[in-house]
Amino acid sequence: MEFHLPSVPMRKILSYLDAFSLLQIAQVNKRWNTFASTDVLWRKFCLKRWFFYEVVTLELLGTESWKQFFVCRTRQERAKSRAKPEDFTYKEIPVEIGFLAGDPRNAHYISGCGLTRDGQGKSVICVATSVNTISTWDLHKGAVTWVSPVQPSYIKILATLPEMHIAVTVDIESTIKLWDCHNREALATNNMLSSCQSLKAVFTKDGPVVLAGDTSGNLLIFRIPDLHLISRVHVFQYGINELYCSPQKKWVFLNKKHVKILPKVFFMSSLLRTSEFSAPASTILSFPLCERAFWTPQREDRITLMSIKGSKKIATFATFDIKLEKEEIGNKIRVKEYAIANFSLKKFEDTLEWMGVSDKNMIVCSTGSSLLIYSITGLHLQIFPYGPGEILRLSVDPLHVIVTFIDGSLELFAWEERSPLLRRCYRLYNKRHMLYQRFANKTLCDDVSIVRVMTNVPSSSFLMVYTLNNGS
Repeated sequence: MEFHLPSVPMRKILSYLDAFSLLQIAQVNKRWNTFASTDVLWRKFCLKRWFFYEVVTLELLGTESWKQFFVCRTRQERAKSRAKPEDFTYKEIPVEIGFLAGDPRNAHYISGCGLTRDGQGKSVICVATSVNTISTWDLHKGAVTWVSPVQPSYIKILATLPEMHIAVTVDIESTIKLWDCHNREALATNNMLSSCQSLKAVFTKDGPVVLAGDTSGNLLIFRIPDLHLISRVHVFQYGINELYCSPQKKWVFLNKKHVKILPKVFFMSSLLRTSEFSAPASTILSFPLCERAFWTPQREDRITLMSIKGSKKIATFATFDIKLEKEEIGNKIRVKEYAIANFSLKKFEDTLEWMGVSDKNMIVCSTGSSLLIYSITGLHLQIFPYGPGEILRLSVDPLHVIVTFIDGSLELFAWEERSPLLRRCYRLYNKRHMLYQRFANKTLCDDVSIVRVMTNVPSSSFLMVYTLNNGS
């Protein structure tokens, strides 16, 4: 005799299961499949895994259900880690002399994770050029899909918000503009007054915003889509050249490498809800001359900093937890930092240059000749040696580590699911035979493509694109 639970307790029971268990439950029969496929359940997994907010919709993500998005993106993430070099299509996209104005930092994805409604790949990047335009490029077709009108002033810095297919630019006249990368004219315009040094476009729980740090040490926050100025906060005596938001955008890390300046972390809501807070809530991290900072993935309140000090180039790492606490008097909140771990490295001949952190509290860093893995307490776990000066750059995300090399190749590593270690996956080569230290370069990565942005204006500029073939 078949027994049917009522709908309410059935949904309650299923809410305690993980994603894999739900997929198994869905195989029992049609009724269980219906319950196990509801958007309420799968949206929860997507929010937890990729930190989406209420304002992020299925339409923005380009999919028909949360379950479909979760399954397609998870499959694509694993496909890239398990792929072989022959599973990639390699192409070079030559670009005109004006490309990127010599600065590869002004290139960003604008296509989200790279998946479309049918689960196939579509990767689009947005770039700023020295001829005062911005343009979008379909990496699979190797073609320009949109170009803005020529702007009256040189575009200094570019940021994108892939969830909304939006780009933000600031020119040398401190004019900030918002673009939808479809229409010819900008959607909105404002002015920063001082020159911009750092720029981010992010989704917060209060909606999408633009954060900009200027040379006067001010942090400005603009609302999307009208670029209305929400708040202006004076942070440092000097400019803000580093601006990093925590994974769920609860915190904003700000820094200026200077002997008299210490990094600060602000509570995002206190910057956005100015009527609820008498002043922005923040704390100072006692860590001078910070070179790099990295928020721990899947852990909203933890950040790791790196500094290089002295003639011996001693590298120091410190990890902090950031907490909100209520004051006993006045029922106000304050931000408090807690130093939970630190260590120094003194024995390397090469200087540490790049670093990142995994969700298991592992620090990955690189010299010119080796890739190194440490725990946040300084326990040395792994080393991947290379030739002297071979490593150019390190790119770290919650799933992968990408090492780029002087010969133009790159190597992909994946974080192990059940251990804190890195697994070497494969190395991708290009057809050119030249040294790339003369080129400014940047590595971009989504679920279906890896791009090296190479520029050496005025001699040469091009995109090196590795696209994961469908079905890999």
